[in-house]
Parts: sequence; C-alpha cells; structure tokens
Amino acid sequence: MASHRKPRQSPLGGQAVRTAATLALASAATTTLFEGSGHADPRLTTAQVKAKVDRLYEEAGAATEKYNGAKEKADAARAAFDRLRDEAARRTQRLNTARDGLGAMAAAQYRAGGLDPAVQLALTSDPDEYLERAALAEKAGDRQAAAVTAVRRELGAIRQLRAESAGRLTALRAHEAELRRQKTAVLGKLEAARKLLARLTAEERARYDAAVAARDTARTPEGSGTADAVTSGGADGATPTRADRSSGGERGPVTAPNTRASQAISFARAQLGKPYVWGATGPSAFDCSGLTQAAWRAAGVSLPRTTYTQINAGRRVSRSQLAPGDLVFFYSGISHVGLYIGGGQMIHAPRPGAPVRVAPIDEMPFAGATRVG
Repeated sequence: MASHRKPRQSPLGGQAVRTAATLALASAATTTLFEGSGHADPRLTTAQVKAKVDRLYEEAGAATEKYNGAKEKADAARAAFDRLRDEAARRTQRLNTARDGLGAMAAAQYRAGGLDPAVQLALTSDPDEYLERAALAEKAGDRQAAAVTAVRRELGAIRQLRAESAGRLTALRAHEAELRRQKTAVLGKLEAARKLLARLTAEERARYDAAVAARDTARTPEGSGTADAVTSGGADGATPTRADRSSGGERGPVTAPNTRASQAISFARAQLGKPYVWGATGPSAFDCSGLTQAAWRAAGVSLPRTTYTQINAGRRVSRSQLAPGDLVFFYSGISHVGLYIGGGQMIHAPRPGAPVRVAPIDEMPFAGATRVG
C-alpha cells in the first residue's frame, strides 16, 4: 500500500535556505581566498629575486661539482670494466687455442689406435726405434700435461675476470645512477632560477641586469682582461687591492713564482669571455673546476676533476701567502674554485650566463687555497 505521509518540511523556510546557502558559498570563497593568499608566493622585489637567483646558482654550482665527481667515478668504473672485458676476451681466445691443442692430441691418439704409449713401445723390436719412440712419447705426454694445465689456468682466470667484471658493472651502474641524480639536481636549480627571472617585468629585468653588470664592473679592475698581462715569470699587471695590502701586498706588481704558474695563468687569460657550461672542461666552454684543471694541464700538471679533490691536490697556503697560480676555493662546501693571478684577483668561470672573467677573491666567502705545480 502506498504511503500517504507528507514530505517532512525543513525547519527553515525557502528564503532561509537560500540565505544559508549564500552564506556558505561566501564562506567557502573567503576561505579559498585566504588559503590561496597564504600559499601564493609574495611579489618579490628585484633585489630579493637577485638574492634568490644567486643562491640557486650557488647550489647549482655545488651540485655541478657532485655531478663532476660522479662522472669521474663512472668514467673510471667504465674504463675498468672495459679493460676486464677485453682481458676476458683475450683469455677466452687463449682458452680456445689450448682446447684446440688438446683436441688435436686426442685425435692423434685415436688414429694411433688408442694404445697406451708403454704398450706401443713394448711391441717395437728395434732398440733404437724403441728409445726414439720413448723420448717422443715422453715429450708428447709433457705437452699434453702442459696443455691441460693451460686450459685449467685460463678457465680459472676467466672465472675471476667474470666475477670482477660483475662487481665493476654493479659499481658502474651505481655511479651512473648518482650521475643522473646530480644532473637532475643541477637542472632543477637552473630551471628554478630561470623561472624566478621570468617573473620579472621588462623594467624589473632591466634593473636586475643593470645591478649584475654594475657589480661585475665594480669588482673587475680595468685592464685585467688583457691576454698578455702575465708572461713567463713576469708581472701580472694587476693593481694590489685591500686583500693584498693586508698581506704585504703594497709591494708593486706581483710576479708569477715559476714558469708553470705563468703558463697556467696565460691559458686561463686566453679563455676570458668563453661561456660557463656546467660539466664542461673546454675548449669552448668551462665550469669552474674544468677551467682550473685545463689551465694547469696546459702547464703540464694533472689536477683531479672536482673542487673538493683539487683542494687536496697540492700544498695548502693561507690567504696571506697567496701567489699567482694558486687555486682559491670558496663557500663552506668547497663548491667553487678560481685561479689566483695576484693583486687580490682571480680568473674563474662564475655561473651560467656569466662568462670566464677576472674577479676579486673577496667576491665570495673564502674557504682556502692550494699551491700546485
């Protein structure tokens, strides 16, 4: 039987329901507005954007050095793996040759009827022939024993090489995974910096570029970019700065201590204006440690790849003892390096968008120095 009950009426009237719904929507909109305001990035000033971008570039530099270290390890692991693989191929070839020799011996014995050498000798009536065959049988036995020993030796060596190769391959894959992680970190920092700069208006970007250019101009001494400022054992042409005066720098032009230091500085000067590219070691682009490595390589000195290994590649010197050619390092994580040229100045590859240039060593937090060569 159908129910004849009337629908239950809301305690609120139609107008009241509409009013309540309107208030609820307004409340939700207000909440959303405040939540959106709370999570939205505030409008940054040009100076704040510059500070954040500088920080991102510093972090990208640190990640670049970790990338360089991972790449160095991956390259070494790949070279070791390739060497083991090549050695295993050579050993396998020798094994096949030894096996072929054994096979030939076995075939010869089969063709001879498979008689034991002692039985064959007993059937010989000629004493001279007997002695000759005895000597040949002994030699044949020695050759067969040597062939068996060679096969066993090659088999053992191949097993060991395969085990070592498996270990090297595992290490290689781990280093390649780290390489990918650090590459992602570098690209992430650079993309974050790009997005920050993209938020600037044309007027703000002009102010940002002007501030960066003014900073670089103020920090770079006039004439310091000339390629012939340092000759072998000659003055570098830089004017002593406050950093040098505090360490006895008011002594006139600074001279390179030796020919190799002059060669490294000359190479670095020849790279002025070339772009910074993370992970690059030349000849058309460099990152910071790639530049110092290439400069000293031109002087006949081999340096490791990264900042945190280069700092241990020579004798540590204090800031007051700096001489042209020394490596100068910056930030607490030893994430940046330059080549000291005297006068409180260095040549370095700063960051993306900033080419190889001359700059003062007090541009960044000083972390230490090393003398090589």
